[in-house]
Amino acid sequence: MNSESQINVPDSFLALFIAAPGRKPSQSREFIAQRYELCEDMAQMLVDTASAKVVDLGVDEEQVLQRMFDGLSPGPVLSAEESLWVVRRLAELLAWPLPPGLDWRTEGVRGR
Repeated sequence: MNSESQINVPDSFLALFIAAPGRKPSQSREFIAQRYELCEDMAQMLVDTASAKVVDLGVDEEQVLQRMFDGLSPGPVLSAEESLWVVRRLAELLAWPLPPGLDWRTEGVRGR
C-alpha cells in the first residue's frame, strides 16, 4: 500500500500472501489491499444472511459457517485461503465458534 493508502490490512490477511516467516509478501501492497477490501466486504455482507440461516434452516452456527465456506470455495472470485479468511472473519463478527476444520492450520477442509 502506498503512503496515501488508508487501508489497514490485518496481519491475519497479510499472512495469506507470505510463504514463510520473514519473507516478503508474494503480491504488491496495492493488490493485497484490494483483496482485503473485497474479503472484508464479503464477510460484512454475509452477517445478516448467516444469522438468518440459523433460524431458517434450523442448523447450528458451525454448520452455517461450514456451508458458507463450501459456497465460497473454490470459486472464481476468492481463493480457498481467502474464502477461509472470510468465514473466519464472519465468525468473528458474529461471535460464533469456528467449526474444528476451519482454522488457519488446515490445509484442506473435509478432504479437499
